[in-house]
Amino acid sequence: MSKKCFEITVETRYLPEDSNPAQSQFCFAYFVTIKNSGEVGAQLVARHWVIEDAAGSRQEVRGLGVVGQQPFLSPGEVFRYNSGTRISSPLGSMHGTYICVSDDAEVFEAAIPAFSLRVDAAELGADLSAMLH
Repeated sequence: MSKKCFEITVETRYLPEDSNPAQSQFCFAYFVTIKNSGEVGAQLVARHWVIEDAAGSRQEVRGLGVVGQQPFLSPGEVFRYNSGTRISSPLGSMHGTYICVSDDAEVFEAAIPAFSLRVDAAELGADLSAMLH
């Protein structure tokens, strides 16, 4: 049996121009890098995201592919994309799973490690920075 493995890293950025803290709307972009560190080629066919904020809200998002694509990655190949989310507090987190199918027709899951969505206090201003504490 061949080794199947996607490594996923994520970076985030707060989008103040698309946010409205006074109305509890905080927008974030996230930049995902997926590397096939396995021994066989595989295609990412679906995603499952769990998005949580500090107010206790939880969203689950499921769908085919990512950003309208179902990329195939040969061993060593990398795929990058970016997307975004909106939460109702300046703190939150995301994690999830990609559903993949290998060249040898085996379905496997690639875990997306948890990452933070966080607005720096300086970006909120003094009147809203108390929301971070």
